[in-house]
Amino acid sequence: MLNYKDKTVQTRLFDGLIGLEKESLRVTEDGFFAQTPHPFSADEKYIVRDFCENQTEINTPPVSGPREAYDELLRLTRQIRETLSALEEKEYLWPFSNPPYILNEDSIPIAIFEGEDHVKTEYREYLAMRYGRYKMTFSGIHFNYSFDDELLKADFELSGEKDFKKYKDDFYVSLAASAQMYNWLVVAIAAASPLLDSSYFEKNNYGKDVYNGMASSRCSDIGYWNFFTPILNYSDLDSYVESIDNIVKYEFIRSPSELYFPVRVKPPGSYSKEAFKEKGADHIELRMIDLNPLDEAGIDIRDIFFLQLFLVYLACRPTEGTDANAQIRAIANTKNAARFDLKTVHLVTEDDKNLPIADAAVQIMDEMLDFFRAFEREDIEETLLYQKSKFIDMKNRYAWQVREQFSDGFVKKGMEMVRSQI
Repeated sequence: MLNYKDKTVQTRLFDGLIGLEKESLRVTEDGFFAQTPHPFSADEKYIVRDFCENQTEINTPPVSGPREAYDELLRLTRQIRETLSALEEKEYLWPFSNPPYILNEDSIPIAIFEGEDHVKTEYREYLAMRYGRYKMTFSGIHFNYSFDDELLKADFELSGEKDFKKYKDDFYVSLAASAQMYNWLVVAIAAASPLLDSSYFEKNNYGKDVYNGMASSRCSDIGYWNFFTPILNYSDLDSYVESIDNIVKYEFIRSPSELYFPVRVKPPGSYSKEAFKEKGADHIELRMIDLNPLDEAGIDIRDIFFLQLFLVYLACRPTEGTDANAQIRAIANTKNAARFDLKTVHLVTEDDKNLPIADAAVQIMDEMLDFFRAFEREDIEETLLYQKSKFIDMKNRYAWQVREQFSDGFVKKGMEMVRSQI
């Protein structure tokens, strides 16, 4: 844990870089998937493709704060929308995590890469065969955060460690263990996808809303999960990487990228064993954030700030969640937090307290308010009270608002909204 009471550490505690990844589907005027090639050149390094040819992905450059991250994401979102509106056959950016109308699997075109990059298409074909194309149409946001090196060096000097690289590697691995334990809170504050179209469940049956009791379908059992519960080794970076490598080695998954885990430690550049070995740990990634259709950028700036505060708070606490049982509970809690009514679903705890998730969230928000009160920052208090309000009154949750606003014609009303944004 960080020595946050030290003045040098404390003054740099909020220094860090934020990078956002946002997936969105391109759709046609009638609410079906666009069938056109990716309309952005290879020179546009911040706008790429994910699984589908029609699934754009924004990768913002790392920036120094929530406002900068939000502004960059909004700028790129608007750039995409302007490009799509200028096409001969106008297209739109679908603002929900859940897909619109699905005609059939063939209407979900796998992203096409050529030349040396053709292996990316082959990998997507493998995913389509293993998990089905429908699941791969869920979209969301990943939050990447790196603590400032000067902050970590200041803490390193107080730690008694002799090797800064090892200190930094261990810091991120320990943080990932704790973040995994509390990832249910991230799911709960960001859930915004309570409605699905009937065509997701039944071919040729589209235009009917389906509400399955979930606030976040992509974080629920029908969403992005492997066919097993991974157990990772958080002892140190080498053990962490080896535990992922063993999952690949024993053919549970084909590559580390296929590990659909809510929290990842990431190296600079490619996500690979070689990159970890050469460059070490660089940042942490939170992967279970729904697109928020109520915000033009797809995420509220207060949620971006909260995620930074969440990681700072965990970095200043003792590490949790390294043993196998804790990891299994953490996955169960993440899936439970995807439910719509968090007053009726309970947290799985080691001591069997059996606390409703809404109550547990309020409890953590209060603990965070107490922790950050010493910093005397109104913006922190306002952000945490905003998040706390989601669990005191469920009408403040995005999922509740989306269900209220878009029921009785989820896709139709969604299309009306995106047309009005052009």
